Amino acid sequence: MTAALWLSRYRCKIAIVDSGEYRNRWTQASHGYLGADPDTPTGLRERALRDLDRYGTASVVDTQAVDARGAAGGFAVTLDRGDELRARRLVLATGVRDVFPDVPRFFDHYGSRIFHCPSCDGYEAKDQPVVAFGWSAEVAGFARGLLQWASSVTVVTDGRRFEGDERHRSALAEAGVGVLTDEVVELCGDPGELCAVRLRHGGVVPCTYAFFSIAHEPRNDLAAALGCALTDEGCVAVDDDGCTSVAGVYAAGDLTPGLQYVQVAAAKGALAGTNCALSLRGDDGG
Repeated sequence: MTAALWLSRYRCKIAIVDSGEYRNRWTQASHGYLGADPDTPTGLRERALRDLDRYGTASVVDTQAVDARGAAGGFAVTLDRGDELRARRLVLATGVRDVFPDVPRFFDHYGSRIFHCPSCDGYEAKDQPVVAFGWSAEVAGFARGLLQWASSVTVVTDGRRFEGDERHRSALAEAGVGVLTDEVVELCGDPGELCAVRLRHGGVVPCTYAFFSIAHEPRNDLAAALGCALTDEGCVAVDDDGCTSVAGVYAAGDLTPGLQYVQVAAAKGALAGTNCALSLRGDDGG
């Protein structure tokens, strides 16, 4: 939407293909956006749409793009309803897809008491007992970092083997972070009022917040179909102007490398949108 806003200011005609599958669609509050801290993701989107409506050059197509390819004069984007859009330029902002813990009643608490990003939501867990779901070696640093806010942290692997080595175990023990490999059978508490995690054999772990560190997958299908270069992590590689390796294709937001904050995504969108507009009039970006 930020890319579309700046393209609108350059009097370009834009179609925003919106699947509605936002990464933060379960989140009750978005934090850290200057001038809008906190706000709801829905509130941010609604204000963005009002801003765009003022220009009258952007339209929202409520569907999903399932394919994209080069075509005469630009690109063709296939929609899941079967028709195509033709465009001279593309801005990809398809984000990432999180891998969630497979625990009972997860979505009763996700977005209100369970989160994936400590930087975004750790402050709300200040001085509270926290559970960290995960089993990779990386969860050791993830859990230790939560102690910036939480009164205590316990790693729960949900029946999987903890993949960290002795160094990771020692670091966790030194920080007072326990590691429980028992299976989760229940997240206790009414929706949005998490109070504990019940384990199959290990009793109950009190907590009022939980975070998870498993994986997230860049939604890079369209970029791959267009032939855009990807990083080792599967993000779309871009230069400082938001340009991909394919001429005429730009990318922004969590799909590209770097911090995954709403305001960072918006800033990347401003760069991509502006430089996309400049390219349409024959100027180099920057």
